[in-house]
Amino acid sequence: YKEKDYSQELTIKYLLSHTSGLPDYFQGKGISGKSLENEITQGNDQFWTFEQAIERTKKMTPIFAPGTKGKANYSDANFQLLGKIIETITNKSYSENCQDIIIKPLGLTKTYLYQDSTDKTPKTLYYKSNELNIPKAMTSFGADGGIVSTTSDMLTFIESFFIGKLFPSSYIDELQEWNKIFFPMKSGIGIHLFKLPWIFNPTGAVPYFIGHSGLSGALAYYSPKENIYIVGTVNQVAHPDISFKTMIKLTQQIMKK
Repeated sequence: YKEKDYSQELTIKYLLSHTSGLPDYFQGKGISGKSLENEITQGNDQFWTFEQAIERTKKMTPIFAPGTKGKANYSDANFQLLGKIIETITNKSYSENCQDIIIKPLGLTKTYLYQDSTDKTPKTLYYKSNELNIPKAMTSFGADGGIVSTTSDMLTFIESFFIGKLFPSSYIDELQEWNKIFFPMKSGIGIHLFKLPWIFNPTGAVPYFIGHSGLSGALAYYSPKENIYIVGTVNQVAHPDISFKTMIKLTQQIMKK
């Protein structure tokens, strides 16, 4: 950043909280002037390796120095690095770690890391009104978005996450160091805060939610105030915000009861 190498100052916390300042290799524009997201949504499905993702990141302009106060920038490069750290420490693949630490202990029966480009199990993704078949990209996402799951398994996971089945629930408070990332979201350490500003929620009818979401319109969120869990997906890459609008409507209906 500004001709200074900060690579030795990157920490796991910075990667988890998107405060690393690293550009997004997937949604950021490369040398061609296009992002990988643009390319695959326009019909150019492709494979890439961890090394290629990091090399692409290196050629892009950093957003800020790691740990800059009050700054956050969502970057899939953060998750690529975290996945590689996990593999290096455990000497096992990211898929094996997911199975051993999360999937098997929680009894998730339809959750796995997508690794076979001939696998037709996942439901179709869409980009606007067009089917989006991207098996090559799906095998390349890995730790930054390669998980296939169902709403039932997602619900089990998000409940387990917040009640302490994966780690002591006391850790949850430590994860809530919020920085603005994109409206109306704030980024914590591995989680996001979804909170509508007063102007859109003057009565407070929609509580705040903690969880995470993805580019496909998949989300898994929890409202500590109302003890509501909401999971789902719209499988719509062009308009993932539809899932949040749906979550708001569902919450309003639940609150009326």
